[in-house]
Amino acid sequence: MSELAECSRADGIGTFDAYSYRLAGDQWDVTPMIRGMMHDLRHRLDVSAIARKCHHTVASMILEGVSQARRQFGLSSVVFSGGAWNNRYLQRVTTQLLAQEGFSVYTHKKVLSGDGGIALGQASGHMAVSTDSFVIQPLEFPGGDIGKLAVAGTVNDLAVSGSVPAYLTAGFILEEGLELAVLRRIVQSVANTAMQAGVRIIAGDTKVVERGNCGGMMINTTGIGFVEVPGRIGLRNIQPGDRVVINGGIAEHAVAILAERAGLEFASALRSDCRPLNLVIDQLLGRFHTVRFMRDPTRGRVATSLTEIARSTGLDIIMDEEHIPIQPEVQGALEMMGMDPLYMANEGKVLLFVSEEEAAGLVRCLRAIPGNEMAAEIGSVRAGRGRLLLRTAIGGTRELGMMTGTPLPRIC
Repeated sequence: MSELAECSRADGIGTFDAYSYRLAGDQWDVTPMIRGMMHDLRHRLDVSAIARKCHHTVASMILEGVSQARRQFGLSSVVFSGGAWNNRYLQRVTTQLLAQEGFSVYTHKKVLSGDGGIALGQASGHMAVSTDSFVIQPLEFPGGDIGKLAVAGTVNDLAVSGSVPAYLTAGFILEEGLELAVLRRIVQSVANTAMQAGVRIIAGDTKVVERGNCGGMMINTTGIGFVEVPGRIGLRNIQPGDRVVINGGIAEHAVAILAERAGLEFASALRSDCRPLNLVIDQLLGRFHTVRFMRDPTRGRVATSLTEIARSTGLDIIMDEEHIPIQPEVQGALEMMGMDPLYMANEGKVLLFVSEEEAAGLVRCLRAIPGNEMAAEIGSVRAGRGRLLLRTAIGGTRELGMMTGTPLPRIC
């Protein structure tokens, strides 16, 4: 038995009896504890006494673990968080043990530990929820993978609604025979992207289906965010005279995926623009107070997204063809494939409607943020009949509409 478990030093909790355990490096071995519990059960020890010994053992393990951390890192503060600390007896015993060894212990006061704290946060303001499923092929592609896409896609859906993304759930559907190395890389990508976006993954699920049924893997993510200023971002806020800004070159995601599928190689590598945008959007909303509406032109593409907005508001949106940013290699690839960039998917772009007075400053701010150097003002809003109009490079004007025909399969 550990020396810590043998000591009786927690005043007010009676005899400090505990089970044995072993700590080897940073790994706990609780086999002795389980054997001790079985022994007590066979000898008909009262269940409440067994439960008390289990609690004392856990408290002793925590004390030994943080004592080791103090010796290694010089830390003397301990924070209790998570659902286990709703157990008041465990919290009291552990707090007393740590305090007697000179640790400062911090516990939840105004917010409950674990899921109770999440629920309290949801109740404290306006909540936003978004869910999406991702079926892209190939699973890994230049600039990202299905895991990065699943996190970034849902985070961006929340961010453009004007909410601050906070939590995600993730559901994985895996095909029988999927390589474990691929799964590990994608799960790590999910974790890395969530960390980059500053969101927590609070629940998950995994299912396995027969070989040949899902192309390796599908992921569903649901995001929860909180709206700090209800009504600030909305279609009804768009006004004649507003400007339309985009944060970078279009069609990069779609072209990267198509090139990867077809095995096409270009002089300059084509990469998806897949990434979370919430931190960029948060920075813009804090600085520019006339941002009225946002939309991420993913499967809706730029033209379809703007057409939907024009029809919903009854206002005309006029785009300037010459001002629409697109990387030369992306433009070249699309010309070779005979495709229109305005109807190609994006995964790291946001369309922003902002007042004329702040549009130029917003573009300058975006261009100063890495990854948004090609930001541009691409159009304006005027009174009209709910049309999307494209002012062409040769001076003409034509009306654009929704995407027609079958969209590219499994692009996101």
